[in-house]
Amino acid sequence: MATALTDFSKLCIHTMTTKPWDLKQCIKNYSAKGIHGITIWRNVLEGQNLRDARTMLDDYNMEVVSVARGGFFPSVEEKKRQAAMDDNLWAINQAFLVRAPVLVLVCGADGRQPLEKSREQIKEGIIRILPEAKAAGVKLAIEPLHPMYAGDRSAINTLAQANQMAEEINSDFVGVAVDVYHLWWDNNLQQEILRCGKNGNLLAFHVCDWNVPTKDFLNDRGLMGDGCIDVPQIRGWVEDAGFSGYNEVEIFSHKYWATEQKEYLEKIKNAYLKFT
Repeated sequence: MATALTDFSKLCIHTMTTKPWDLKQCIKNYSAKGIHGITIWRNVLEGQNLRDARTMLDDYNMEVVSVARGGFFPSVEEKKRQAAMDDNLWAINQAFLVRAPVLVLVCGADGRQPLEKSREQIKEGIIRILPEAKAAGVKLAIEPLHPMYAGDRSAINTLAQANQMAEEINSDFVGVAVDVYHLWWDNNLQQEILRCGKNGNLLAFHVCDWNVPTKDFLNDRGLMGDGCIDVPQIRGWVEDAGFSGYNEVEIFSHKYWATEQKEYLEKIKNAYLKFT
């Protein structure tokens, strides 16, 4: 059973959750609401002096939980695979400069080749960037995505696959990010979460909800309590696996992005205590 949430000390917000805001607005408004965990999406780092960004984070007492996202390793085209390598090395550097301990990997896929080939290229890509990640002190979190994304966004679609890859690479700097949106449907989820924790590979936990019906499979995620995911049950499994980090709210939603973001932030806080 999940421990009761009575404050916001373990609440982290992804900047993509409040997409209309830039990095400064996210930092100032999260802090003003008593939220001090932040996962920074790389789009809000574009054009930023990263050392100045780190100073601003410090000034508002923000803890960077992770940077999102690296990955997208597979392609039938060697030039694109190399471009992905270069981009991932830059992502590691960005994470280092804002002092993020984790870089989340959305691993990628190429529908022009078999899934097995894409998975081989993902593993190869992670191994290639691993020395730079170690040198920077940045861990790499493989995030399995729902099978509906297998053709283009990720060939890693179950927690079992992510666990297997992390175990094969066998590095203290490679682990897994568990996102309820992508994994809630898996009848092996509890045992795979425990496996992940037992091996010391559980690096991140993302929460939101699955709306019924879902109008857009990318940008219609719900607040916790909006949909059908038993978030507290999954959080209990994650805690049983030894995870004591942040509960990261990651919501892509045209509906919520169109609302007043400060009011939306209050809704996030209420849903966090009631339905997470």
